[in-house]
Amino acid sequence: QVTLVQSGGGLVQAGGSLTLSCAASGSIVDANCMGWFRQGPGNQREFVAYITWGGHAEYSDSVRGRFTISRDNTKSRVWLQMNDLKPEDTAVYYCAANREGYSDRDQDYDYWGQGTQVTVSS
Repeated sequence: QVTLVQSGGGLVQAGGSLTLSCAASGSIVDANCMGWFRQGPGNQREFVAYITWGGHAEYSDSVRGRFTISRDNTKSRVWLQMNDLKPEDTAVYYCAANREGYSDRDQDYDYWGQGTQVTVSS
C-alpha cells in the first residue's frame, strides 16, 4: 500500500516557476512508475509527465522543455519542477503511482495524491 502526499503549488505570474513535491508514506519500490497529471477548469484530467524506476522520463507535448520530473527512490519522493509557467498551466495537479508498467493514461495508475492547485496569472 502506498499513500501519496503532495506539497507545493500556489499562485505565480506567467513566466514564473513552481516546484511540486510528492512524498510516499510507504516504499515506492512497488511503484515502477511515478506520474503527474493535471485537471484544469472544465477539462478532463490529462497527463503531464512520468518517470520510471530507472529514471526514464516522458512528458506531454504541452510541457516538454519547461517541466522536469525527478524522483529519489531512497527518500520516496517525486518532484515536478515547472518553469516558464503559462496561464494555460492553471490546474489541480495530481501525483500518481503505477505499480507495474509505465503509462500516460490515468486509468493505469493505482495510487493518487490529494491534488494541489497551481494558478498562473497573466
